[in-house]
Amino acid sequence: MISAGDFRNGITIEYEGNIYQIIEFQHVKPGKGAAFVRTKLKNIKSGGVIEKSFRPTEKCPQARIDRKDMQYLYSDGDLFYFMDVETYDQIPIGGDTIGDALKFVKENEMVKICSHNGNVFAVEPPLFVELQISETEPGVKGDTATGATKPATVETGATVYVPLFVNQGDTIKIDTRTGEYLSRV
Repeated sequence: MISAGDFRNGITIEYEGNIYQIIEFQHVKPGKGAAFVRTKLKNIKSGGVIEKSFRPTEKCPQARIDRKDMQYLYSDGDLFYFMDVETYDQIPIGGDTIGDALKFVKENEMVKICSHNGNVFAVEPPLFVELQISETEPGVKGDTATGATKPATVETGATVYVPLFVNQGDTIKIDTRTGEYLSRV
């Protein structure tokens, strides 16, 4: 149990049957009345954000989130298979749980599987990946004054906007959180 007076950014708590991560908190002591803690909570499973005020003495159970490194093997229809590299156990995870998390991840790459009480609720790809461009239009010479970009399809099938000087067959570095091009490799 953790009291609201001990809240910090990044702590995960169980509240009203859901698991929330504290994004922002603020201790408020009004001139009149009792102090309280104003928080912004992000629902880990749905991604929704709520604002909630707690009395500093209120207690919430602290949620334990397990993050395990696993290797993404392959997808078969709506199931995605991952392997624990220590025990070689394979687990299937449904596409509704995964969402867009694997759009920049190739087969056999490592990802983090997030679970709470044994229930997997998210897959975290690596922060940066290097992928080869499988298809893009050639850049037009002299059209670089504005820092223009063009769409490019990478080997996983995702579309990324890249500068005009990047060509088909180049390997690029991508930030998986934003889907932005970072550099050529």
